[in-house]
Amino acid sequence: MAKSREINMNLPSADDLFTTQEERDQKNQEHVKNISVYDISDFPNHPFKVKMDAKMVETIESIREHGVLVPALVREKPTGGYEMISGHRRKMASELAGLESIPCIVRNLSDDEAVIVMVDSNLQREEILPSEKAFAYKMRLEAMNRQAGRPSKNNLTPVVSDLNGLRTNEALGKEVGESRETIRRYIRLTELIPEILEMVDDKKISMRPAVELSYLPKEEQEILYDTMESEACTPSHAQAIKIRKFSAEGRLNEDVLLSIMAEEKTKSGRAVENPEEPTEKILSVRNFTAENGGNHNQGTGIIPETGKKQGTIGILTPGEKSIRWQSIRNQLFPVFPSPHPTPLVYQQITSRKDNKEPGTSSLSEGQRFPHPA
Repeated sequence: MAKSREINMNLPSADDLFTTQEERDQKNQEHVKNISVYDISDFPNHPFKVKMDAKMVETIESIREHGVLVPALVREKPTGGYEMISGHRRKMASELAGLESIPCIVRNLSDDEAVIVMVDSNLQREEILPSEKAFAYKMRLEAMNRQAGRPSKNNLTPVVSDLNGLRTNEALGKEVGESRETIRRYIRLTELIPEILEMVDDKKISMRPAVELSYLPKEEQEILYDTMESEACTPSHAQAIKIRKFSAEGRLNEDVLLSIMAEEKTKSGRAVENPEEPTEKILSVRNFTAENGGNHNQGTGIIPETGKKQGTIGILTPGEKSIRWQSIRNQLFPVFPSPHPTPLVYQQITSRKDNKEPGTSSLSEGQRFPHPA
C-alpha cells in the first residue's frame, strides 16, 4: 500500500486575497489620514488629565479658526478602530469645536512601544502635575522592564538592559532629565489614595512628606486624610517621617495623628517638640480620670462631651472631632488657651483683712481645694 504523501500548501490569507500589495504595504507603514473622532478610543489608563481649562478654550477657538494643524498619533486596534497615542486634548477640542474627523498619523506600534511613545510625547508639555508624572513614569518603567526581559507588571525593580549598561530607571532618568531618586519618588506617589494625591497636585502637600505618607496602608491614609480635613492642616516632612515610623511599629491611630499634627512647626517646617514625648503622652490619655484632670471615663472609652465610644475619627462628626481634639489638647498642651479651664489645685492666699502677712495662707499647710472655674 502506497504511503500517502503529505502536501504542504501555503494558502494566502483573506487579507492577501482581498487587498492589494500597495494596501498591505501602507498598513505596515506610517501614514496620515482623516479619521472620525468616534472611531478613536482613549489610551488605556491614560495618566495625563484632559481638563476643560483656559488652555482648552484657546485650543477650541484655534481649531475653529484654523483646524487641527498638528495631526494626532494613533495605532490600529486588532478589534477595529483606532487607539489614541498622542492627541487626547486635540481630539476633545475638535469634538467641542464641532469637527467630526481629525488628521491622524497611523503608526504600527506594539503595546510597550505605544506606552513609551505616549509618555514621551506628553512629557513635552510645559505644565505637568505630579500625579501625571507619577503614573507616566511608572507605566514607562514597566514597559522598559518588559522590553529588558522582566514581564511582571507589578515588579518595578530596575533591571540592566541593552541601554549602554544602564539600569532601566537610570536610563529613564537620563531620557526625561530627572535623577534616579526623583524617578523613584514620583513612582511612590502612585501608592497614595486619590484624595491625598490630589492634595499633592494642589500643592497642599510637598513631595518629600507625600513620599513618606505613601508607605502607609490605605486604611491609615484615609484616617490621615480625615484628620487633615477636620483640622485644616497638613504634615511637614518631619511629621510625615514620624507618622510613617509609628505606622511601621503598629502604633498609629487617630489620637497619635492628632498629637503629631498639633506640633508647632518652625519656618523650616520641622516640628518643635520632642518626637517621642507628645505621642507617648497621648497613648495614655484614655487612662486619665476626672480626679486628675482627664476628660475620658477610665475603662469605659466613653467621651463625656459626646456620649460616644472612642473609635476612628471617621465615625465622629466634625463637631465631635473638634470637641475630642480640644479635650486632648487641653491635657497635653497647656500652652494652648482652653474655653474650659482644667481643674487646678492651689493654696488660697488671704487678703490683708485677715490680719495676716501678705502672701500667707489662712489654711493649714497641705490644705488645698480646686481653683474656681
